[in-house]
Amino acid sequence: MATTLYSATMSLDGYIAGPGGDMGWLTPHLGPNPLIDELIPRIGALIVGNRTFGGDDPHKGTDRAGKPFGGGWDGPQFVVTHHPRPAGDGITFVPDLPTALREARAAAGDGYVNILGADIARQCLHAGEVDEILVCVAPVLLGGGTALFTGPTAAIGMQQLHVSHTPHAVNIWMRITSRQPHRTSPHTHITTPGR
Repeated sequence: MATTLYSATMSLDGYIAGPGGDMGWLTPHLGPNPLIDELIPRIGALIVGNRTFGGDDPHKGTDRAGKPFGGGWDGPQFVVTHHPRPAGDGITFVPDLPTALREARAAAGDGYVNILGADIARQCLHAGEVDEILVCVAPVLLGGGTALFTGPTAAIGMQQLHVSHTPHAVNIWMRITSRQPHRTSPHTHITTPGR
């Protein structure tokens, strides 16, 4: 059965895209990374958020633009959008996350279903559908933009699977082990008797 993986390159201050969705910041940090080279052949399908699919590309202006992993990967992509279009070139537009998960898992077989995009990753995480997270932390501060995650609804426990260093990033790979709903502290809401 396929494993769902959210992978992203992130700035040290937690952003995967700069202000306005800018991905140009990433270009100088796309150096050789043996871990990513090992991962790419194990990816069986992609689930891509619509904003990520149509967004900025760190490879723009090159022959690698518009291609997953800069052309390093080729296979079925499932783009979640409220405005599906006809499929083509290995890209299928789907109307919702459950459809994307079902079709991507079927396509991936025993490989990874790799999730691309912060919003779709957040939705997958909230639905309990993320198995592993791989973050490549780049040595840069962006000061704003699109965060790796926003608004978690649970405390999520993780097990470290791998940590490695390259000249351009620190790779941190984790497996999700538990999810617990946030609890409100008894001291959060103070009531005064008689009021």
